[in-house]
Amino acid sequence: MAKIGFVKLGNLGMSQVIDLIQDEIAAREGIEIRSLGTGPKMGKDEAAETEYLKKMDADFYVMISPNSSAPGPTAARELYKDVPCIVISDGPTKKDDRKALEDAGFGYIIMTVDPLIGAKTEFLDPVEMASFNSDAMKVLSTCGVVRLIQEAFDDVAAQVDAGKSGKDLELPHILAKPEKCIESAGFANPYAKAKALAALHMADKVAQINFPACFMMKDIEQVTLTTATGHEMMRAAAQLAIDAREIEKSNDTVFRQAHSKKGNIVRKTKLYEKPQ
Repeated sequence: MAKIGFVKLGNLGMSQVIDLIQDEIAAREGIEIRSLGTGPKMGKDEAAETEYLKKMDADFYVMISPNSSAPGPTAARELYKDVPCIVISDGPTKKDDRKALEDAGFGYIIMTVDPLIGAKTEFLDPVEMASFNSDAMKVLSTCGVVRLIQEAFDDVAAQVDAGKSGKDLELPHILAKPEKCIESAGFANPYAKAKALAALHMADKVAQINFPACFMMKDIEQVTLTTATGHEMMRAAAQLAIDAREIEKSNDTVFRQAHSKKGNIVRKTKLYEKPQ
Protein backbone atom coordinates (compact mmCIF):
# COMPACT_ATOMS: atom_id res chain seq x y z
CA MET A 1 0.00 0.00 0.00
CA ALA A 2 1.22 3.48 -0.91
CA LYS A 3 0.55 6.15 1.71
CA ILE A 4 0.71 9.72 0.40
CA GLY A 5 0.49 12.91 2.45
CA PHE A 6 -0.42 16.22 0.81
CA VAL A 7 0.54 19.56 2.33
CA LYS A 8 -1.30 22.55 0.84
CA LEU A 9 0.21 25.92 1.73
CA GLY A 10 -1.77 28.74 0.19
CA ASN A 11 -3.40 28.06 -3.16
CA LEU A 12 -2.46 27.35 -6.75
CA GLY A 13 -4.84 26.39 -9.52
CA MET A 14 -3.56 22.81 -9.22
CA SER A 15 -4.20 22.77 -5.45
CA GLN A 16 -7.88 22.08 -6.14
CA VAL A 17 -7.29 18.52 -7.34
CA ILE A 18 -3.71 17.62 -6.41
CA ASP A 19 -4.83 15.09 -3.77
CA LEU A 20 -7.58 13.58 -5.93
CA ILE A 21 -5.76 12.51 -9.08
CA GLN A 22 -4.42 9.25 -7.64
CA ASP A 23 -7.92 7.98 -6.85
CA GLU A 24 -10.30 9.88 -9.09
CA ILE A 25 -13.41 7.79 -8.38
CA ALA A 26 -12.55 6.97 -4.76
CA ALA A 27 -12.51 3.22 -5.46
CA ARG A 28 -8.79 2.43 -5.72
CA GLU A 29 -7.43 -0.18 -3.33
CA GLY A 30 -3.92 -0.17 -1.91
CA ILE A 31 -3.60 3.57 -1.49
CA GLU A 32 -4.08 5.87 1.49
CA ILE A 33 -4.25 9.65 1.13
CA ARG A 34 -4.38 12.40 3.74
CA SER A 35 -4.28 16.15 3.19
CA LEU A 36 -3.46 19.09 5.44
CA GLY A 37 -4.26 22.56 4.16
CA THR A 38 -3.60 26.03 5.54
CA GLY A 39 -6.25 27.76 3.43
CA PRO A 40 -5.09 30.94 1.70
CA LYS A 41 -2.25 31.70 4.12
CA MET A 42 1.29 30.38 3.64
CA GLY A 43 3.42 32.08 6.29
CA LYS A 44 5.88 30.60 8.78
CA ASP A 45 3.19 30.04 11.41
CA GLU A 46 1.12 28.02 8.96
CA ALA A 47 4.23 26.16 7.85
CA ALA A 48 4.91 25.05 11.44
CA GLU A 49 1.40 23.58 11.69
CA THR A 50 2.01 21.29 8.72
CA GLU A 51 4.33 19.06 10.74
CA TYR A 52 1.23 17.36 12.14
CA LEU A 53 0.80 15.45 8.87
CA LYS A 54 4.06 13.58 9.43
CA LYS A 55 2.20 11.52 12.04
CA MET A 56 0.65 9.50 9.20
CA ASP A 57 4.14 8.17 8.36
CA ALA A 58 3.51 8.40 4.63
CA ASP A 59 5.69 6.71 2.05
CA PHE A 60 6.09 10.09 0.39
CA TYR A 61 4.72 13.59 0.75
CA VAL A 62 3.66 16.25 -1.73
CA MET A 63 3.97 19.92 -0.78
CA ILE A 64 2.10 22.36 -3.03
CA SER A 65 2.27 26.15 -2.70
CA PRO A 66 2.80 29.29 -4.73
CA ASN A 67 6.43 30.46 -4.86
CA SER A 68 8.23 27.68 -3.04
CA SER A 69 11.10 30.11 -2.33
CA ALA A 70 8.88 32.22 -0.05
CA PRO A 71 9.55 32.10 3.73
CA GLY A 72 6.56 29.89 4.58
CA PRO A 73 7.19 27.08 2.05
CA THR A 74 10.93 27.26 2.80
CA ALA A 75 10.22 26.76 6.52
CA ALA A 76 7.84 23.90 5.75
CA ARG A 77 10.49 22.10 3.70
CA GLU A 78 12.79 22.15 6.71
CA LEU A 79 10.21 20.00 8.49
CA TYR A 80 10.06 17.51 5.62
CA LYS A 81 13.70 17.29 4.56
CA ASP A 82 14.12 13.92 6.28
CA VAL A 83 11.30 12.21 4.32
CA PRO A 84 10.63 11.76 0.59
CA CYS A 85 8.86 14.94 -0.52
CA ILE A 86 7.85 16.33 -3.92
CA VAL A 87 7.53 20.12 -4.19
CA ILE A 88 4.78 21.35 -6.52
CA SER A 89 4.89 25.08 -7.26
CA ASP A 90 5.01 27.81 -9.88
CA GLY A 91 8.62 28.61 -8.97
CA PRO A 92 11.59 28.57 -8.78
CA THR A 93 12.19 28.33 -12.51
CA LYS A 94 15.94 29.04 -12.60
CA LYS A 95 18.16 26.00 -13.08
CA ASP A 96 20.42 26.72 -10.10
CA ASP A 97 17.46 27.11 -7.74
CA ARG A 98 15.90 23.88 -8.97
CA LYS A 99 19.24 22.14 -8.58
CA ALA A 100 19.35 23.35 -4.96
CA LEU A 101 16.00 21.66 -4.32
CA GLU A 102 17.27 18.45 -5.89
CA ASP A 103 20.55 18.55 -3.93
CA ALA A 104 18.51 18.95 -0.73
CA GLY A 105 16.75 15.68 -1.53
CA PHE A 106 13.44 17.04 -2.79
CA GLY A 107 11.61 16.07 -5.92
CA TYR A 108 9.87 18.86 -7.76
CA ILE A 109 7.38 19.72 -10.47
CA ILE A 110 7.63 23.43 -11.25
CA MET A 111 4.60 24.60 -13.26
CA THR A 112 5.21 27.86 -15.07
CA VAL A 113 1.69 27.45 -16.50
CA ASP A 114 -0.12 27.64 -13.14
CA PRO A 115 -1.00 31.35 -13.31
CA LEU A 116 -0.65 34.04 -10.67
CA ILE A 117 -4.05 35.46 -9.73
CA GLY A 118 -4.69 39.23 -9.69
CA ALA A 119 -4.64 39.36 -5.90
CA LYS A 120 -5.47 43.01 -5.25
CA THR A 121 -8.39 44.20 -3.13
CA GLU A 122 -9.17 46.85 -5.73
CA PHE A 123 -10.05 44.06 -8.18
CA LEU A 124 -10.37 40.65 -6.57
CA ASP A 125 -13.42 39.43 -4.63
CA PRO A 126 -14.46 35.84 -3.81
CA VAL A 127 -16.47 35.47 -7.03
CA GLU A 128 -13.60 36.70 -9.22
CA MET A 129 -11.20 34.42 -7.32
CA ALA A 130 -13.38 31.36 -7.89
CA SER A 131 -13.95 32.22 -11.54
CA PHE A 132 -10.21 32.63 -12.18
CA ASN A 133 -9.39 29.32 -10.52
CA SER A 134 -12.03 27.49 -12.53
CA ASP A 135 -10.53 28.92 -15.73
CA ALA A 136 -7.05 27.90 -14.60
CA MET A 137 -8.24 24.39 -13.82
CA LYS A 138 -9.75 24.04 -17.29
CA VAL A 139 -6.33 24.69 -18.84
CA LEU A 140 -4.39 22.57 -16.33
CA SER A 141 -6.72 19.61 -16.80
CA THR A 142 -7.29 19.59 -20.56
CA CYS A 143 -3.84 20.66 -21.70
CA GLY A 144 -1.69 18.00 -20.04
CA VAL A 145 -0.65 19.28 -16.62
CA VAL A 146 -2.92 17.00 -14.60
CA ARG A 147 -1.82 13.93 -16.56
CA LEU A 148 1.86 14.87 -16.30
CA ILE A 149 1.53 15.04 -12.51
CA GLN A 150 -0.60 11.87 -12.42
CA GLU A 151 2.11 9.95 -14.24
CA ALA A 152 4.84 11.32 -11.96
CA PHE A 153 2.90 10.25 -8.86
CA ASP A 154 2.05 6.88 -10.42
CA ASP A 155 5.75 6.22 -10.92
CA VAL A 156 6.64 6.92 -7.29
CA ALA A 157 3.65 4.93 -6.00
CA ALA A 158 4.75 2.00 -8.19
CA GLN A 159 8.20 2.16 -6.61
CA VAL A 160 6.59 1.93 -3.18
CA ASP A 161 4.55 -1.07 -4.28
CA ALA A 162 7.79 -2.66 -5.52
CA GLY A 163 9.32 -2.36 -2.04
CA LYS A 164 11.36 0.83 -2.31
CA SER A 165 11.25 3.38 0.48
CA GLY A 166 12.94 6.49 1.89
CA LYS A 167 15.98 7.74 0.04
CA ASP A 168 15.77 4.83 -2.43
CA LEU A 169 12.71 6.39 -4.05
CA GLU A 170 13.43 8.19 -7.30
CA LEU A 171 11.47 11.45 -7.16
CA PRO A 172 10.54 13.51 -10.24
CA HIS A 173 12.47 16.62 -11.26
CA ILE A 174 10.31 18.33 -13.88
CA LEU A 175 10.14 21.88 -15.22
CA ALA A 176 6.59 21.88 -16.58
CA LYS A 177 6.71 24.47 -19.34
CA PRO A 178 4.01 24.56 -22.06
CA GLU A 179 5.93 22.35 -24.50
CA LYS A 180 6.52 19.74 -21.78
CA CYS A 181 2.92 19.71 -20.57
CA ILE A 182 1.29 19.39 -23.99
CA GLU A 183 3.07 16.09 -24.64
CA SER A 184 1.14 14.53 -21.76
CA ALA A 185 -2.24 15.74 -23.00
CA GLY A 186 -2.83 12.93 -25.50
CA PHE A 187 -4.33 14.95 -28.34
CA ALA A 188 -4.89 13.10 -31.61
CA ASN A 189 -5.88 16.11 -33.72
CA PRO A 190 -3.03 18.56 -34.46
CA TYR A 191 -5.37 21.58 -34.42
CA ALA A 192 -6.67 20.57 -31.00
CA LYS A 193 -3.09 20.21 -29.80
CA ALA A 194 -2.22 23.65 -31.19
CA LYS A 195 -5.17 25.25 -29.40
CA ALA A 196 -4.20 23.57 -26.14
CA LEU A 197 -0.56 24.64 -26.49
CA ALA A 198 -1.72 28.20 -27.16
CA ALA A 199 -3.81 28.03 -23.95
CA LEU A 200 -0.75 26.91 -21.98
CA HIS A 201 1.37 29.75 -23.35
CA MET A 202 -1.38 32.21 -22.44
CA ALA A 203 -1.59 30.82 -18.91
CA ASP A 204 2.19 31.14 -18.67
CA LYS A 205 1.91 34.81 -19.70
CA VAL A 206 -0.81 35.61 -17.14
CA ALA A 207 1.69 35.54 -14.28
CA GLN A 208 3.94 38.02 -16.10
CA ILE A 209 0.98 40.37 -16.48
CA ASN A 210 -0.34 40.06 -12.93
CA PHE A 211 3.00 40.17 -11.10
CA PRO A 212 3.64 43.94 -11.41
CA ALA A 213 0.01 44.66 -10.57
CA CYS A 214 0.26 42.56 -7.40
CA PHE A 215 3.66 43.73 -6.18
CA MET A 216 4.74 46.94 -7.92
CA MET A 217 1.88 49.13 -9.14
CA LYS A 218 0.14 51.61 -6.83
CA ASP A 219 -2.19 53.64 -9.04
CA ILE A 220 -5.70 52.18 -8.84
CA GLU A 221 -6.36 52.51 -12.57
CA GLN A 222 -3.11 50.75 -13.42
CA VAL A 223 -3.75 48.00 -10.86
CA THR A 224 -7.31 47.27 -11.89
CA LEU A 225 -6.72 47.49 -15.63
CA THR A 226 -3.70 45.19 -15.42
CA THR A 227 -5.29 42.56 -13.20
CA ALA A 228 -8.43 42.61 -15.32
CA THR A 229 -6.22 42.06 -18.38
CA GLY A 230 -4.59 39.02 -16.79
CA HIS A 231 -7.96 37.56 -15.89
CA GLU A 232 -9.36 38.16 -19.38
CA MET A 233 -6.36 36.34 -20.83
CA MET A 234 -7.00 33.43 -18.45
CA ARG A 235 -10.63 33.28 -19.53
CA ALA A 236 -9.59 33.22 -23.19
CA ALA A 237 -7.09 30.44 -22.44
CA ALA A 238 -9.83 28.41 -20.79
CA GLN A 239 -12.02 28.80 -23.87
CA LEU A 240 -9.17 27.57 -26.10
CA ALA A 241 -8.82 24.53 -23.85
CA ILE A 242 -12.56 23.87 -24.15
CA ASP A 243 -12.37 24.23 -27.94
CA ALA A 244 -9.44 21.80 -28.11
CA ARG A 245 -11.32 19.12 -26.18
CA GLU A 246 -14.45 19.67 -28.28
CA ILE A 247 -12.43 18.86 -31.42
CA GLU A 248 -11.29 15.60 -29.83
CA LYS A 249 -14.86 14.80 -28.74
CA SER A 250 -16.20 15.43 -32.25
CA ASN A 251 -13.67 12.91 -33.59
CA ASP A 252 -14.29 10.47 -30.71
CA THR A 253 -10.57 10.60 -29.86
CA VAL A 254 -10.59 11.84 -26.25
CA PHE A 255 -7.77 9.98 -24.52
CA ARG A 256 -8.59 8.66 -21.05
CA GLN A 257 -6.07 7.19 -18.60
CA ALA A 258 -7.73 5.99 -15.42
CA HIS A 259 -6.78 4.07 -12.29
CA SER A 260 -8.45 0.69 -11.98
CA LYS A 261 -9.67 -0.61 -8.65
CA LYS A 262 -6.36 -2.45 -8.25
CA GLY A 263 -4.41 0.72 -9.02
CA ASN A 264 -3.01 -0.16 -12.44
CA ILE A 265 -3.54 2.21 -15.36
CA VAL A 266 -6.24 1.45 -17.93
CA ARG A 267 -6.67 3.45 -21.14
CA LYS A 268 -9.23 4.10 -23.83
CA THR A 269 -9.92 6.51 -26.66
CA LYS A 270 -13.32 5.65 -28.12
CA LEU A 271 -16.19 6.63 -25.83
CA TYR A 272 -17.94 3.25 -26.00
CA GLU A 273 -14.87 1.02 -25.72
CA LYS A 274 -13.83 -0.72 -22.52
CA PRO A 275 -10.67 0.58 -20.81
CA GLN A 276 -7.74 -1.80 -21.23
